[in-house]
Amino acid sequence: MRRAGDGASSTSYAISPPVVTTVPVNGTDAAFPVARVFCVGRNYAEHAIEMGHDPDREPPFFFMKPADAVVPTGSTLPFPSQTEELHHEIELVVALGEGGAQIPEEKALDHVFGYAVGLDMTRRDMQAVAKKAGRPWDMAKGFDQSAPTSPICPAARLGHPSAGAIWLRINGELRQEGDLDQQIWKVPETISYLSTLVELRPGDLIMTGTPKGVGRVDRGDRLEGHVDGVGDLEITYAD
Repeated sequence: MRRAGDGASSTSYAISPPVVTTVPVNGTDAAFPVARVFCVGRNYAEHAIEMGHDPDREPPFFFMKPADAVVPTGSTLPFPSQTEELHHEIELVVALGEGGAQIPEEKALDHVFGYAVGLDMTRRDMQAVAKKAGRPWDMAKGFDQSAPTSPICPAARLGHPSAGAIWLRINGELRQEGDLDQQIWKVPETISYLSTLVELRPGDLIMTGTPKGVGRVDRGDRLEGHVDGVGDLEITYAD
């Protein structure tokens, strides 16, 4: 099996190949191609507590969203099907410019292309049913348009933020508020640990967890997210 770019350009596909999902790069005309989207669960202590879990520093766990769950800021999105309890989770997103396996923590930031603001939208009612039944909850997290993402700010310009405000407003009301320095697993640790589980690729995005205050989103709501130094994100759900 060949991945795109691995073989000759004369490859004949049985069907039209999927469109590559991209994210704009701030301050340039370039687009960042998305390979995969990894998400870190319960990476802020107060969020772990509000979800009923022990915030002690246990090894991180991960789940995934498909690349085409990524949608741009400014979008008006249809309200997702099969849920009446859609929840917001505002997050710092790490965009990898280099891949690798078994990446040492002290070299992890060398693999980062840049950072963005993201939303891990969650069908919480579906997740709760799946958890109670002991079933996977992929469809609670990895549904269509479940990963709104702002343009990527290159690390070459921004640096590597380890502290700074992160917040979310709905219809102008503050709902989530925290600081990047409250992360249990910092970005270098997260990249290093994840690279022991899978070989990371250029184009991978890592959503690094959400602070306290997750809650319900209704039809017609306007969401505004922010991470200091990184950027802003805005989406609206159709009424």
